Amino acid sequence: MGPELLGFAAAGICAYAADLGLFIWLRGPMGWDPLTAKALSFVAGCSVAYAGNALGTYRRRTPGVSRLRQYTIFFAVNIAGALVQLLCLAVSHYGLGLTSQRADTVSGAGVGMALATVLRFWGTRTLVFRTQKVA
Repeated sequence: MGPELLGFAAAGICAYAADLGLFIWLRGPMGWDPLTAKALSFVAGCSVAYAGNALGTYRRRTPGVSRLRQYTIFFAVNIAGALVQLLCLAVSHYGLGLTSQRADTVSGAGVGMALATVLRFWGTRTLVFRTQKVA
């Protein structure tokens, strides 16, 4: 499982860099509104993560499975992860009344990211790139 975790982490770091870099570029020099910029950077980050996992970490796992099907499920798993992060932030900020910038960062980018990463790892290995059962 060690190499799998390392590959998953490497793909995730590259995806995070692509997401953040594109978001900053779209918000800054391009002058796009934040929601459009984030939506596009999220899709780009998901695409980088999928490519890293499909061509790297899990390249031998699901022969014969449609890449479009894999990507669709992968994208859904990543949306679920994003919702986990938003839920953590919402519970902390609005439910618990922890409204400082530090509290928002800890709940959204700390606790939320950790829980979302666990969900994404589980979903990626069991739903997207699951091993074929031999009869």
